[in-house]
Parts: sequence; structure tokens; C-alpha cells
Amino acid sequence: MSDTPSTHRQAALREIQQALPALAWTSEPARVARLSQDFSWFSPVLKGVLEGKVADAAVRPRDEAELREVVAACARQNVPITLRGGGTGNYGQATPLHGGLVIDMSDLKRFAWVRDGVGRAQSGIRMSEFDQHTRAAGWELRCMPSTFRIASLGGLFAGGFGGIGSINYGPLGAAGTILGVSAMTVEPEPRIIELRGAEALMQHHAWGTNGIVLEIELALAPAADWSEAIYTFTREADCMAFANQLALAPGLAKKNICVWLDPIPRYLTRLAEHLPAGQHAVAAVLAPSSLEAARALAESLGGKQTYEDNTEEATRQNRTVLEYTWNHTTLHVLKEDKGITYLQVSFTAGQHLEQVAQVRQAFGDDVMLHLEFIRSMDGQTTCTALPLLRYQSEAHLNEVIRRFREMGIRVNNPHVNVVEDGKFGGAVPPEVLALKRRFDPRGLLNPGKLKSWVQAGVEMAGAQ
Repeated sequence: MSDTPSTHRQAALREIQQALPALAWTSEPARVARLSQDFSWFSPVLKGVLEGKVADAAVRPRDEAELREVVAACARQNVPITLRGGGTGNYGQATPLHGGLVIDMSDLKRFAWVRDGVGRAQSGIRMSEFDQHTRAAGWELRCMPSTFRIASLGGLFAGGFGGIGSINYGPLGAAGTILGVSAMTVEPEPRIIELRGAEALMQHHAWGTNGIVLEIELALAPAADWSEAIYTFTREADCMAFANQLALAPGLAKKNICVWLDPIPRYLTRLAEHLPAGQHAVAAVLAPSSLEAARALAESLGGKQTYEDNTEEATRQNRTVLEYTWNHTTLHVLKEDKGITYLQVSFTAGQHLEQVAQVRQAFGDDVMLHLEFIRSMDGQTTCTALPLLRYQSEAHLNEVIRRFREMGIRVNNPHVNVVEDGKFGGAVPPEVLALKRRFDPRGLLNPGKLKSWVQAGVEMAGAQ
């Protein structure tokens, strides 16, 4: 009987392991399966699509030299490569569709330097550790995910959007935040290339399909002391008006503004004493000097402050409201009701309050709204949403998405596992594909996730 393609791939991996015995290999099936997954189970659609998709082996390089060795060997043997950071993504970015090797980047975590409002580190560093280094020098991250304790810098760059801090600095991809990256090519003799500015951003949110990012250079914000508070409202319109006015207030320093419209607060059981039943809530992270004015604003709109704490202390004691914002809200709701799923929505600046009201009128509590206020790519204050809804079917999800889009609301579908169908909503820009040809000419990086690459007729040499 002739060998199957998967048998050839597995034999090639065994040869690579034998040639590089000093590397930290993992072949134990349960461990490999865990390293082949992320939080894509947030989506019942992806849970089914990705079931049984695992790598053949995993490896954790301890430095760039070991990484270069294993990448070179995979390039020579046509073995697919999937990169993994903290595994906190939600779209199956870290799940290999065609087996091969998962490369765990978590040991490439050296912090390089911080100076003049800029920091640089290896891609495997955790966001919280990066922030600790920069804070010691008087700077902090401009934005970070709610999973900052375990998410990696490279994972946020390759698959993230923005997060805490985006109310000031916009999404991660806004010009001026990502200043440069160092990336490795997938070739028999891998090269390390420095990309700057707009060219570096071509590797942003590409799910590790167009280069192995080694180091990332970020512009930072001045480090500040932060406090967090919760404000509750009986009327939804008052809650939204408060969040919007707080976001727009030029004299109030803020780091995050999160809105939970009823009934979402009832799912946040660990915050129950601060969230009266049947009310809407805003969780805000503000400068201590802004708390008094924020409280007065809330009271002028019929609201009440129910909670206050120092963010650094709250984080240290694992009770920060930051870990109830962004997609952590989804996580907490799913802990209470596994039948819930979510969408990702962006409202139009200047029309966002009207669009939120339109969604509420159209769907009622069938679509529960959790909102995050941000500055858009062009600097306008608006809000995004991670709406929660009970899963019925993929067809039902698509119908909800269609209705959102009919209202002029952008939806990035989190229930797909290819780059174009999520963020881009179509073909990726030609320059992104050109960069892939430059860094991954054989299509070995995360094959199957970049539809435009397949449609362009480029052979995925190792994806069989």
C-alpha cells in the first residue's frame, strides 16, 4: 500500500525530530491537541468546523537559533507550520487545518528595550510582562486585550484588534502604534527581515500566514495611575448618554469605557453586589482626578456609582473590571449559559447612538448588547459591540448579520476561520499577498487560512 500524504508528512516530522533532538518537542497526543486549539469554542460553528484538527507534533524553541533550525527543516521537508502565542484567540487562528507542526513561541519572550516612548520585545512575551517593563521606565501600553495576563504580544499583533486603551489611541493597526517588526522567512535558509511602518502593518491581523514575527516595536503612552468604577442606570438611554459623554469629555482622562445593557449584568455574577437587578451599567477605567466629575455626570443623568477601586491593586488581587470587558464579557456569560454565542460589530461614528437604539428596537433582548467605546481609525469617537445571542443555527447567525449590515452597521464575522471572511470581508489587499510570497513562498504558514492565496492558484506545498 502506498503512503498517504499525511504519512509522508509525519515521516518528515520524525526525521526533523531525529535531526534536532535537543529541541523541546511534544508528541504526546493530548498535549499536542491542546496546543492546537485556542478559544474558538466561543463559536459553536467553529467548534464543529475545527473538531479533530490537530498538529502532528509541537515544539517550543528556546531562542531564535532553535527557531531558525526547525523552520529551515520544515521548509526543506514541506511541513506545514502553525504559530502559537498564548492561545487566547477566538477564530481558530492557532488550529492547524492540515496537520504539521505547531511552534509554541512562548519562550521567545525577551524584552529588548524601552526609550523615548517606544518599546520593543520578542513576540512571545506576555502583554502584562511587557507592560511591567515599560511602566518601570514611565510608559505603558497604548492598548491591550482583556486577556493581558496570558495573551502574547505576537498573538495580539497577528490576530487582535485593540482593546483596553483604544478609547484614546484607536485600534492596534492605527498608524503610529506599530512602528516595526522583525520577521523570519520560511525557506531552507531562513532570513530575518526588518519591516517598518506601513510595511510592518501588512503582517498585522494576518493570523501568522505571511511571516514569523520575532520582535515587535510599539509606540507607548505615558504611564498613569488608574482607578475603575461602575455606574448603573434605570433607563437605557441615560446609560448610553453617560457612556458617550464620558467618552467625548476632553478633560476626563480615561482608559476604557464598557457598557453592559440589561440583561447582560445578570450574567456577571461575581459583580452582582455592584449591579442592581434590571439595570444597565457602565464600567470605566479613569484617572483618579476624573472620578468626581464622572460621578457628577452619572448622577445628572439619573445614574449611581456603585463601585470604585484602584486598578493596579484590583489587578493584583484578580478582581479588576478590566477582566469583564471586551471578549471577557463573552467568557463570563458563557460560564453561566453555554447556549450563548456572539458577534463583532462596529458602529458608524456620529451615528452610533442611533444605530444602537435601532438594534435594540429591531431585536430586543434576543440580541444583548455589550459595547466598548473607542476612537476609530480616523480618530472619531464611536463604539464597537460584542453582541450576545442564543445560538440557533449558522443560518440564523447569518440572518442576524445580514440585518445588521442592512442597518449600515459593520460586522466582522467571528464564526469563520479564514482571514478574508472575518476582518477583511473579501480579498486581502494585494500587498499582503505579495508579502506572503516574500516570507512564505511555499505556503507553509497556517495553510488554509488565507483564501486569497489559494484562489491565486499558489500551491500549498506542505498542506497535503
